[in-house]
Amino acid sequence: MEGRRATQDFVSSRRAAGDTVGTGPNPLRVKLANLISTWFGCGYSPAAPGTAGSAAALVIAILLHERAGFVWWQFLLLAAAMFAPAVWAAGVTADAVQRKDPSIVVVDEVIGQWIALAGASRYNRGSYLAAFALFRLFDVWKPPPVRQLEALPRGLGINADDVMAGVYAAVVLFLAGWFHLY
Repeated sequence: MEGRRATQDFVSSRRAAGDTVGTGPNPLRVKLANLISTWFGCGYSPAAPGTAGSAAALVIAILLHERAGFVWWQFLLLAAAMFAPAVWAAGVTADAVQRKDPSIVVVDEVIGQWIALAGASRYNRGSYLAAFALFRLFDVWKPPPVRQLEALPRGLGINADDVMAGVYAAVVLFLAGWFHLY
């Protein structure tokens, strides 16, 4: 709720200052960015918004695998296709709420979770749970260079660390599959 209110206050203050659509932050642009960056509202979860974003990504991935037959490379392709819009949206939202990495931005968790799932050699409850847990572990722990990637500018830094956390999770998940641990 804090992020939504900050975005509304920012847009209202810019309007009061006389900004127009062409010279200041476009309210529709900010709303679209917030829709993407909060992953359709998951980022407004009152508790653990990053976990909510990861869970939403997992649900989407399960549906895509079960209904459309998605496999590992399609999850990678989906993450890659979402990266540029995620960087843009995260940057706009961060500017709007005037925070470097606002907790409401969870599209980075979505991308990281899909990358983590790409490491699965097969998809079942065990691999879904492992991908979720491993991604959350690496996202919170932030081993090098995950934490260092946060220093990149704006939306790139917001997203790059989660991409790397997803890569770490995918590698561990792949190795666990190699040893038939799920």
